[in-house]
Amino acid sequence: MRRQTLGQVLNPTEQPTASSHGFGLSNASTFTVKAFDRSFGTGTARQSHRDSLLQSRADDETRRGGPRIGDLKRDFGTVKALAEKLEKTPVEVNDAPGFVSNRVLMPLLNEAMYAVMEGVATPEAVDEVFKLGMAHPMGPLTLADFIGLDVCLDIIRVMQSGLGDPKYRPCPLLIKMVDAGWLGRKSGRGFYQY
Repeated sequence: MRRQTLGQVLNPTEQPTASSHGFGLSNASTFTVKAFDRSFGTGTARQSHRDSLLQSRADDETRRGGPRIGDLKRDFGTVKALAEKLEKTPVEVNDAPGFVSNRVLMPLLNEAMYAVMEGVATPEAVDEVFKLGMAHPMGPLTLADFIGLDVCLDIIRVMQSGLGDPKYRPCPLLIKMVDAGWLGRKSGRGFYQY
């Protein structure tokens, strides 16, 4: 894949701007494309260079029919064209903290951490259950180490704050590990040693 900057793939009338806009994801893979009088938010996974997904949502003003109303199909077409230039597959979702991916994934990872903390199973056993029983390519704790435990904690905290739901309360074990500098693969230690 040839690497391109957003400036190389956008038309001159489209301006990318960094945005957390309630997603709370502190990574450069979240951006807003403003085109003429409309805007779309987009988000990719943390390892966006390895992921083909691009979650997209229409700007709130556009959805409410406010002054920037536009043809959503045309607008999504613009985002689709951009995504394809970036070698991504766009999926239209509604605006919410974490889009769909983190809203579903982070409670799964967090609950796997609770299972370890409460002595239900070892990290290895938790991961094997998901690989063998659910055909996941890697277990949730391996995935958490890969993402970065500090990143997982940040996202879980944003989800809890943004949605106000106690199911997003971070596992105390995760907090302790991050405080100890055990951040996963990038630090050499997380649920596993690297």
